[in-house]
Amino acid sequence: MRVGFAGTPAFAATILDAVQAAGFDVPIVLTQPDRPRGRGQRPDTSPVKRLALLRGIAVQAPATLRDPAARVQLGGVPLDVLVVAAYGLLLPREVLAWPRHGCLNVHASLLPRWRGAAPVQRALLAGDAETGITIMQMDEGLDTGPMIESANLAIGPGDTAGTLTEKLASLGAAAIVRALRRLAADGKLASTAQPAAGATHAPKFGRNDAAIAWSSDAPAIDRQVRAFNPAPGAWTILRGETVKVWAGAPSAGNASSAPGTVQTAASDGIAVACGAGTYTIHELQAASGRRMSAAAFVAGHRQLVGAVLGGAPAGIAVPKS
Repeated sequence: MRVGFAGTPAFAATILDAVQAAGFDVPIVLTQPDRPRGRGQRPDTSPVKRLALLRGIAVQAPATLRDPAARVQLGGVPLDVLVVAAYGLLLPREVLAWPRHGCLNVHASLLPRWRGAAPVQRALLAGDAETGITIMQMDEGLDTGPMIESANLAIGPGDTAGTLTEKLASLGAAAIVRALRRLAADGKLASTAQPAAGATHAPKFGRNDAAIAWSSDAPAIDRQVRAFNPAPGAWTILRGETVKVWAGAPSAGNASSAPGTVQTAASDGIAVACGAGTYTIHELQAASGRRMSAAAFVAGHRQLVGAVLGGAPAGIAVPKS
């Protein structure tokens, strides 16, 4: 069975690796074009492209699939099925009809909850107790196609978007391999329409979404820090400088100061008053520096107690991850 693949980040590379390791012929990979990243803005190759080139798989990286010329080039590669995982481009009708058995999406949520581009972050922000993987037959809607298989995963209290994505990638890899083996054996896959009830959407985030609102309660801030780790990083302003907050822990009880006020600053953390409770920062990063422990940050910043975090002056640089 000839299995095409479309994906871009590390999540997708894990799934591509599993599909090929299971013995399926992968004649072509689609991924996003190289993009400038980092301080030097050098072109960065996607994890999927790097893996495909390492394995000798042909790679196509069109900027859009709505260009008929790009589709003609793809149509010259016959496929039985196309596996899609965090690709980042919408598939038009012509591409959905390209493989003989259509396109199977590995989506990082329990559909119909969190349809869209950022299901892992949205699940963390919402405080969901569990998430999972859904294998679905793609249609022209946004993650609306019929479901073939799902697998649940509990969200731990210390999970970040990074750790949760790694777990979901492994879960999704196993699930898509099972589905492909059934398709190879039976020539078809049973599916179930998504229920209308419980549908929610997970749109992309912008930089301002990661700004910490200290008027929120401490558990909500903890969820925000974990949801934006490793990217883009939850951030706040300290004395006119942007600081990213990478890790911490909430505590209950009433804060003794206005939200955003540093209550204590010691080697075991920087305690900040919230709208309800206190959030203790354990790891952070100034715009001009590297990630460091609260102890190291406190050692280099005097008189933190009483300082007020928050605000977002225009034009302030955000530290690179």
